[in-house]
Amino acid sequence: MKKDAHYYAVLAYARAVGFQKEAAQIIAHSSQFVDDSKINHIVYRGNINHIEHDIIDNKSAFFNMATCHSYFKIKTFNFSAMTNNTCAFHFVPGCDGNSFVKKLRCKEESPVILKILEEAKKENNLVKFGMVLHPYADTFSHQGFSGLLSKVNDIREIRTKTKIAGVFTHKISKILKWFYKSKFDKLLDSGMPAYGHGQALEYPDLPYLIWSYKYDYSDQFSEAIKISENDNPVRFRNAFEKIKEHLEDFLGKHTEFKDDDLDFQEFEKLDNTLLKKGNDKKRIKNWRKIIAELGLFNESDLALQYNEIHWLEQAFSNFEKKKFEQRKVESAILSDNFEKSYWYEFYQAVKWYKKLFFAFCEKEGLKIPNEYVKT
Repeated sequence: MKKDAHYYAVLAYARAVGFQKEAAQIIAHSSQFVDDSKINHIVYRGNINHIEHDIIDNKSAFFNMATCHSYFKIKTFNFSAMTNNTCAFHFVPGCDGNSFVKKLRCKEESPVILKILEEAKKENNLVKFGMVLHPYADTFSHQGFSGLLSKVNDIREIRTKTKIAGVFTHKISKILKWFYKSKFDKLLDSGMPAYGHGQALEYPDLPYLIWSYKYDYSDQFSEAIKISENDNPVRFRNAFEKIKEHLEDFLGKHTEFKDDDLDFQEFEKLDNTLLKKGNDKKRIKNWRKIIAELGLFNESDLALQYNEIHWLEQAFSNFEKKKFEQRKVESAILSDNFEKSYWYEFYQAVKWYKKLFFAFCEKEGLKIPNEYVKT
């Protein structure tokens, strides 16, 4: 899923089930920030012992807290990044099958993500809960694919049954198909590694799309071919029906976040907005419009303008966008209220999540080596 779902839809549904405005925004920001948290190593000045941190090369640091990475940078194209980031947060393993690679294939409502989600709901921690909603939602849209570079992700004969609006990669693929015709699958295979849903382009993340592809379903990859028919509207609708239930469950357990003055009944309008056609910008614009029209937020509320650097700006007094766009950040200076910053809370949540992820995978019969190498 993309920002329209991970941030704006989560924001709308959280507010609609009764969360206070600020609480709904924290949940939604935590959900979307999973796609934006690419820094994996921050070396900070000073030695503040009471803050949770790592010691890397004899320096105080925050380490292994990325939840995403730049997929086209060779340096991050390694087993550690794939398992700690891509598998853990975007393709949670379904743990089905007889082999390691088949168990890594993502499955809707994987038992691993359901266990982590239940752990998150035990605490009144909005950042943890919101963060877990991201991989939970992705189990619906990314099902069938693996977060590891794997034969599982080697697909062919991709077909769409719905007109796609304004997706650049789709336009390029149409041009290539026209020029190369029957050679297109080979061209895609040579140019796009079988990593995640890379060979499926953006198709799994478009909420309105109905599409299909062929894949080898055999354990030995012996060319036993099946067709996967994918109805994204059904997947997205199911995902947010369940997300709505989990939001209600969390709010029932932690009523301090409830807005007692809100009584929202127009969920059908949110469901319709979720599945509207349009490119990324158009779908986000649709969400901003309906959220304001339904009185969930005001047009002037900052919550309607997601800002991916906001938490970093609050946490580090020497924040500079270019400096903090690197995989490793040197000489960071903590802000005076760092311990209360949402970035630091997100950092702690990531550490908590990764520990549970590997432990629950192993309990489900999937042991993933989790030693992290510096990238």
